[in-house]
Amino acid sequence: MTRRLVPSLVFVALVVAAVGSLGTPLVTSVATTFRVPLDSAQWTLTATLLSGAVATPVLGRLGSGPHRRAAVLATLAVVVAGSALTVLPLPFGWLVAGRAAQGVGLGLTALMMGVARDHLPEERGAAVIALLSVVSIVGAGVGYPLAALLAEVGGVRAAYGLGLVVTSVAFLAAWRSVPAAPGGRSARVGAAGAVLLTAGLFLVLFLAGRTGLWSRHLAAAVGLAVAAVLLLAAWTVSELRSATPLVDVRAVRHPAVAGANVATFVGGIGMYLLLTLVTRYAQTPGGAGYGPGLSTFVAGLVLVPFSALGFVAGRCAPRLGRRVDASLLLAGGAVVVGGGFALFAAARSHPVELFAAMGVLGCGVGGFSAALPGVVLAVTPRGETSSAMGFNYVVRSVGYSLGSALGGLVLAAGTGAGRPFPDDGAYTTAALVGLAAMAVTAAVCLALARSRPPAGGPAVPRPSAAATAGRDRSGA
Repeated sequence: MTRRLVPSLVFVALVVAAVGSLGTPLVTSVATTFRVPLDSAQWTLTATLLSGAVATPVLGRLGSGPHRRAAVLATLAVVVAGSALTVLPLPFGWLVAGRAAQGVGLGLTALMMGVARDHLPEERGAAVIALLSVVSIVGAGVGYPLAALLAEVGGVRAAYGLGLVVTSVAFLAAWRSVPAAPGGRSARVGAAGAVLLTAGLFLVLFLAGRTGLWSRHLAAAVGLAVAAVLLLAAWTVSELRSATPLVDVRAVRHPAVAGANVATFVGGIGMYLLLTLVTRYAQTPGGAGYGPGLSTFVAGLVLVPFSALGFVAGRCAPRLGRRVDASLLLAGGAVVVGGGFALFAAARSHPVELFAAMGVLGCGVGGFSAALPGVVLAVTPRGETSSAMGFNYVVRSVGYSLGSALGGLVLAAGTGAGRPFPDDGAYTTAALVGLAAMAVTAAVCLALARSRPPAGGPAVPRPSAAATAGRDRSGA
């Protein structure tokens, strides 16, 4: 079973990451094809991130219970159905709905980690979990150039057709290989917590995607931001009181888990900021006074070194983890990503320099992503693997969205009146902002390393009283 299980887990994680990233290079093509404004076309990406962020904790809770196999197959069925909607000749609204359905699949990576931890030997399971974490990041670099090439050759529908093919294959792979979860677990999902989390994340991602709102309607943006904070605070209180929380908030407050989530959030802002800067700069025409003016497809190829070197670094990180504390590996990954920002700030006029910056970014992200599960899962009960990593994905997703928005805001501030492109110096400013974010991330990771418990090993956090009561009532 193991020989077939591991490739299937990795393939599913790669597919959902690649399909989730399909919207990134196609926003302009969607706007042209469907004759909608760019802000509206952006929802083909925002809707995917939103549905993924909301579905992940729900799937993480279901994945911690006895119905994990059913949850995996049902989710992949939704993703396949959404992929079909993106291919069929339907109006724009159906395309957005299809992309939202595809985004639900982004929550599957946490479930794949739960499967690996339950059904593989400890050392092998840890290595596979690290690989899944890396694949969930570098998969974006796989989908981007392929989607761009198909869009240039056959149009938007052909590009989204790739998603339909690979998600169908992923469904069949999961059907053949994903085993049932161990018995004796509860997987109830509190409706109130799910609603509050959905509303809060919707506002966060909406504000991140609508950068113009902050410059034209500041009061409204601040009001919505306050509402988002209040909704997420209410969700936290609801989770603390619930017998069946989506996320065990008490476990999340463990210093190691909290520190890892803070590092993921700030690091996610920086990592996605550099992705945004490089892909946008690469397509800037020479008429702007700078920029190589690459086509969408060639600009997509800039992500190839990101994926390739990220995968290599992710495979090497577990071996280093046997000798070096995982928190120090996180700090090292953040420093390497910071090096990518420094390289981009200093030299970016030639495509080779952009390839180099993305290669450095891939090394840092690959190492960071591979080390992260070791920090979180070292203090997480085995049965809570999917839930804990699912929450970490939500934090990462919000960080990515804010990183993209931050890049847009800095470049918009550096764009002169009546000019279509920002000044070249705006990219340097944005790179320095990202460098600062990675410095904060490295500092948090070093603080984590200093706070590690003595050699006896970290204590696994006890489940909350409310969660224990919930399990007692469920008979688990």
